Parts: sequence; C-alpha cells; structure tokens
Amino acid sequence: MVGLGCRRGCSAAALRELIEASLRTLDLGLGSITALASIDLKDQEPGLLELAAQLAVPLVFFNAAQLVAWELHLTHRSAQVFQTTGCHGVAEGSALALAAQLGDGTARLLIERQKTTQMTFALASSLAVGG
Repeated sequence: MVGLGCRRGCSAAALRELIEASLRTLDLGLGSITALASIDLKDQEPGLLELAAQLAVPLVFFNAAQLVAWELHLTHRSAQVFQTTGCHGVAEGSALALAAQLGDGTARLLIERQKTTQMTFALASSLAVGG
C-alpha cells in the first residue's frame, strides 16, 4: 500500500515519478499498487485525486488520530509535519494504516519514507501478505 504526503499543488506527474523511482528499488512497477493513502487534510488535493484516477486504484484518507496510532513504527518523525497535521508522518503512517486496514491488522514498511521538496512516499504491506 502506498502512503503519500504532499504540498499543496503537487502534480500527479511528480507524485508518479517519485513512486516509480521508489518502486524500482524493489523491482516493482505501478501495476503492483493496489491502493493509495494520505491524510484527510489532502482529500481535495488535485494531484492525489488525479493519480488515483490514472492508476485506477482507491484513494483512502485517514485522520491524524488514525496516523498517530502508527507513530512507533515510523522511521522519521517530523515536528513541522506535526504542527501542520497533528501527526509526525503522513506517508509512512498512511501506508501502514492502509496495509493494516486492508490486511490482517498488522503492517510493515517495505520502502521507508522517500522525500522530495514537494512530497513524501512510503510503501507498506500487511504482515499476513508477507511481501
């Protein structure tokens, strides 16, 4: 499951570029993505909505409290992100939350937070899936 954080106005093309580059590290392609997730503050973000439509996958949003539940599993905690969102990590937190929700309630990071100036990306899987 893909977790994404982004600045306002981030394009679908830029998000896609980061995702593709990150997935290549595991020899995966865009076809391996089954769902996208982010924080509910981004539920009207055009780039995220467009990317989900392009990939024909669901886009799931979590509130800050749902993401805080995964903070012990984050590889990076951002005080700046916390001031803005109420949680310390959107990409990893939302990837983990979605993997757990769609799996058996457990999750692990497959790709830790990848960051550019405009966005963050993380990939997680349910422990039951094993990959």
